[in-house]
Amino acid sequence: MSDSPASRRSGARFDEGHTLLELMIVVTIAGILATLAEPLWQESVTKAREASLKQTLFNLRDVLDQYRADRGRYPQAMVEVVSAGYLRQIPLDPFTRSTTTWQEIPSESEGGIFDVHSGSPLIGTDKTPYNQW
Repeated sequence: MSDSPASRRSGARFDEGHTLLELMIVVTIAGILATLAEPLWQESVTKAREASLKQTLFNLRDVLDQYRADRGRYPQAMVEVVSAGYLRQIPLDPFTRSTTTWQEIPSESEGGIFDVHSGSPLIGTDKTPYNQW
């Protein structure tokens, strides 16, 4: 088969590239798929952060209880728990991404910190603010 104009017109197709229309269709389909996937991605990220927050709060509360059981009182600040060796470091709040935003809840009867909450003002998927978890 030759490369003459007559052979090209007779039905032989040469893949020299894609047309602009074909490229626009592919880009449009990719955009639609990305638009549909983005909310699912955000939801999964939020649920992962919530699970991390729940586990971190559980661990912090457990450490506070261990501290009280060993020393007969609650710590005055979270840094006291770290300096006593109950934690290596204060963990990051998954939503504020900071170690300094934890809300330390004081005990009214015994003094010291008996509970910890997130410092995030955001509202969770269960419709309660993270700072009330």
